Order: sequence, then C-alpha cells, then structure tokens
Amino acid sequence: MQYVKLGSTGLDVSRICLGCMTYGLPDRGAHEWTLDEEASRPLIRQAVEAGITFFDTANVYSDGTSEEIVGRALADFARRDEIVLATKVNGRMRPGPNGAGLSRKAIMTEIDHSLSRLGTDYVDLYQIHRYDPHTPVEETMEALHDLVKAGKVRYIGASSMFAWQFSKMQYTAERHGWTRFVSMQNHYNLLYREEEREMLPLCADQGVGVLPWSPLARGRLTRDWGTVTERSANDDFGSRLYTEGDRTIVEAVTRIAEERGVPRAQVALAWLLHQDTVAAPIVGASRARHLEDAVAAVELELGGKEIEELERPYSPHPVQGHS
Repeated sequence: MQYVKLGSTGLDVSRICLGCMTYGLPDRGAHEWTLDEEASRPLIRQAVEAGITFFDTANVYSDGTSEEIVGRALADFARRDEIVLATKVNGRMRPGPNGAGLSRKAIMTEIDHSLSRLGTDYVDLYQIHRYDPHTPVEETMEALHDLVKAGKVRYIGASSMFAWQFSKMQYTAERHGWTRFVSMQNHYNLLYREEEREMLPLCADQGVGVLPWSPLARGRLTRDWGTVTERSANDDFGSRLYTEGDRTIVEAVTRIAEERGVPRAQVALAWLLHQDTVAAPIVGASRARHLEDAVAAVELELGGKEIEELERPYSPHPVQGHS
C-alpha cells in the first residue's frame, strides 16, 4: 500500500479508502444489498491487513448501522491512532424538524450520535454530505469549526456540490478565521468527468484532496455493458448517472485490461490514481477480490497511449450527484 498527504495537510492516508456504505443491516435504510455484521467483518479485517488505513462511512448509511459495524470492527482489528476514520452529516436521520441538514443544531446533535455509534471520542474527517441550501453557510462553517476546537473532529471535508458553492464555503471560513475544508468527496470516474471543468482545478489551486465516490461507476467499469447485478437492479439513483454512450469507454477499459492481463477494476482505478488531485478513491468491497483489485491498482502504471485511449471516447454528461 502507498500513502499520501490529504491535500495540503500533514495527514497521511492510504491511497485506497474503504467505502463502508456496503456494510449495514439490509433491513435498515434504503440499501437492501448491504452486508450484515457477520459478512462485513472479514472484509474490514482484510482491508486493515492489506495496509488500508482510511475508512469512510456516513450517519445515513443503513440508518446508522454502518457506523456501528465499522466502529466495532476497527476496534477489534486496528489501533485507533493508526486509522483515519471519516463519516458524514446532512442526510435525514429522523422525521420532523432538525432531523436533517447542516444547521448548528443538526451538526451538534449528529456528531454525538455518530461518535456513539462508532465507539470513538473523535472523527478524523467529518464531511458535509452535500450542500444545504436552507442553512446559511456561516452557521454551518462556524459549527464545524467549533467541533474541531472541541476535539471531536480533526479535519473537515465536503462532498458533491457546484464549485461556486464550495468556494463560497471556503471563503466564508477563511474570512472568519474558521477551519477550512481539506477534502472534496465528489462523483468522479471514467464515465463521469464533469468535475474536471471547475471543481478539480479549484481543488488543485486550494490544496484540497479529492476523494472520488463511485470510482468504478457503480461497477459498470468492471463488467460487460448491460450486465445486471442485485445492486444495479434496485439502484434508482445509479440508473440515472450513466448513459448508453458510455459503452465505448467500458469497451476501452476491457481492451486494456485484456492486454495487461488484469481485471478491469484495476485499470479503471489506476486511471483515477493517475489524476494529480486524487488522494484516494473510495472503493466499496462486498467480496475479497474487490479489495485485492483495489490494492493492486495502486501499483499499476498506465502508459500515455493507454490513458489517451481511455479518455478519448468521453462525451459531456448532465451534472449528477449533487443532491
């Protein structure tokens, strides 16, 4: 495993981040395809043993049970001070007023609930799970700053939004002397590259580390076009992200993988790891081979002609993933 600084911070993270939305009770929340605790623990242990030190979850994943499963597993398999543990806030956790969003009340409430479920005194990276247009950015940024000063959070990060929104939040924090975001967790992969227009240049200029979600385009980059899986069959959100025109890119990944004699996942992840702003793709793993491919991708060097072949077929997409 390789390690890299997260943006312009001194924090070292593994080049692969284990995305833990996969782990949670299937009967809790909207993801029926998640793995329960018994099935999740071997994969989390495998990640730790492979040198992965970066783990990402969220309070909304499987109604909080992802945080519970991940927290217990990491307590058993790793040393807390060697792990970079990330979670998120914004999504709805209960009905009624203040059960979601980025108000001061919601943030202060949800960090305590997340810490309790994770079984830890602090979170290394606390991320806002999308932009909240209904709360003043000053209120959100001051609340996050106060969590850092209280020792409950080490660093703060953001996720998918427009570049102007991210810039506004960063400027607000700087203007008041508050903690700034050190990372951007956004939708970025070979099938969706709209982030290259504004967000990635902004992150490069501001020294913000990029943590792409869905780096394998919900598995589309790893299998023949049109193949249906248990997750894709029930993934209404994912079905809107990509188009029939993306088939040619998947075919390019397939050709290069066959020429290299490696799985397609390694090629797609290696391309992401080649991007200068990318610190660590967030990879979900429901099978041991998913982790094996992710770790192997760190060492896979793509040539210039291969990168050109992968990038050439891309065509503009509607902006997706901000809500």
